[in-house]
Amino acid sequence: MSVTPADLLEVAKEAAAAGAAVLATRNAAELDISNKGDSGDWVTAFDVAAENAVRAVIARARPQDTVTGEEHGTLSRDNPSGYRWSIDPLDGTTNFIRNIVYYGTSVAVADPDGAWLAGVVNAPALGRVYYASRGQGAWLEERGQRTQLTGPVPGRAGQILATGFSYDPDVRAEQAEALGGFMDGFADVRRLGSAALDLCLVADGTHDAFGERGLNEHDFSAGALIAEEAGCWVRRPRLTSPVDGGPSDEERLAAWTCAGTLELSGKFPL
Repeated sequence: MSVTPADLLEVAKEAAAAGAAVLATRNAAELDISNKGDSGDWVTAFDVAAENAVRAVIARARPQDTVTGEEHGTLSRDNPSGYRWSIDPLDGTTNFIRNIVYYGTSVAVADPDGAWLAGVVNAPALGRVYYASRGQGAWLEERGQRTQLTGPVPGRAGQILATGFSYDPDVRAEQAEALGGFMDGFADVRRLGSAALDLCLVADGTHDAFGERGLNEHDFSAGALIAEEAGCWVRRPRLTSPVDGGPSDEERLAAWTCAGTLELSGKFPL
């Protein structure tokens, strides 16, 4: 039976809602924080529980689909459908730990050719659900209202650039040194700590552009589609697939993820 992007979006919305429901139970006493290697690259019990909740929804609705996620890696099937889900159960873990509201669950799905078909970013502390399906536009649900997203206003005054920085001190120093050049033409910069939400905030016109190097696929898979379906110029890095072991640190750190109006596309390195 054929499946449409709209069908997949319904599964993605349910899966992201399941993960976000876990995050909404945040309790400082139950964070169970540990470090994944780089200073500041944290994981909590909620990351793991949210990913379990997301995977349970996908397994029930799409049992032959491959799933790749930040915490549990790749789950392959004996008779795979060819569709693959990319999960970030808690994008913005440091924010979550410190009770800063910019975090959420990101869920996206790609077809057998690798084209992203549906994506959802559910941010429970903001009360926002951003979502998109291929060819059907990008949308925001907030306080019972559904709004179509059309990206930032081209050429407006006081443009804002969103970005992020590596946990690695040497890479962070390079990024800080280059920031001045990227800021030319922008009035200010924001660093909110969630790439998924930064991309959504380009889609809804809050940010004028976003650019960051060193992201993993699960960081941008849903947000990039949402920005793209909102009419934004988007550049995704071509990284080694998680199914094939994912990119090396060198490959990942050399690659940029960017979004904004077309007029700002020349601001970022190729």
